[in-house]
Order: sequence, then structure tokens, then C-alpha cells
Amino acid sequence: MEIHEFSNILELAENSMAAYEKLCRPVCRELGLNQTAFDILMFLANNPQYQTAGDIVRLRRLKPNLVSFHVEKLVQEGYLVREGVPGDRRKVRLLCTEKVDFVAGQGRKAQRQFFLRMTKGIGEEALRQQREVMAAICKNVESMLDEE
Repeated sequence: MEIHEFSNILELAENSMAAYEKLCRPVCRELGLNQTAFDILMFLANNPQYQTAGDIVRLRRLKPNLVSFHVEKLVQEGYLVREGVPGDRRKVRLLCTEKVDFVAGQGRKAQRQFFLRMTKGIGEEALRQQREVMAAICKNVESMLDEE
């Protein structure tokens, strides 16, 4: 891979996030949530294996104080509840309430629309190959992160 190709990948990632956020703005307005709160709820709803503020900070690359502020607000508004983790008094799980179901439904519609628009004009075979390539890349990246 040439260095300019790596720059293109970074630019694609940045532009994709900007396009996704733009597509979600009307959904956020309709739901009365700001983008960060919406992202936190969608992250938790779509990834039940991750349940802590630390997971959100690490995987979504959000600032800890920003996550803390929005989690507190989402708890107060009844979207999330906190639950202690047995055996670790410092860790707190964030669990979605039923109130998140509607938000997640609307968010998933926006995510499907984003994917369809992003892959417009790409055939099924190319998409299948892309999924295989992305799975291999993810495996390779995880392997790099696991190295000591």
C-alpha cells in the first residue's frame, strides 16, 4: 500500500463519519437528542457486549467528560440505568431501558439508509468480497493490538 492510499483511507473514514452524522441529524432533531447522546444510545443498543462508559470512550473515541455528561443526562431522562458489576465495585454497567427501543429503531433505519446510499451501484459480489476483505483486515488489526 502506498502512503497516499493510506491517506485516502483516513479521508474516507472521516468523510463517512461526517456523512453519517449529517444523515442522522433529522433523526436526532425528531427524537430531541443531540448527536453524542444519540451515538451513545445507538452504540449500546447495537453492541450489547459493551456496557460501560469506558467501552464507549475507548471504542467510539469520545472524550471521557463528554461521555460522562451525556450518560448522566440519559440516565436522568430514563434512557439508561446504571447497574453495579458484581465483584468490581468500581465498574458500572449502562443498560438501555425500553425507552431506547424507539430510538434504536429510528437509528437503525438511518443506518440502513446510510449503508444503501454508501453502497449504491455496487453489485452483490463486490459487496461480498468487501465483507471478506474487511473481516480479514479486522482480524489483522486485532492481532496487532493483541501483540505485546
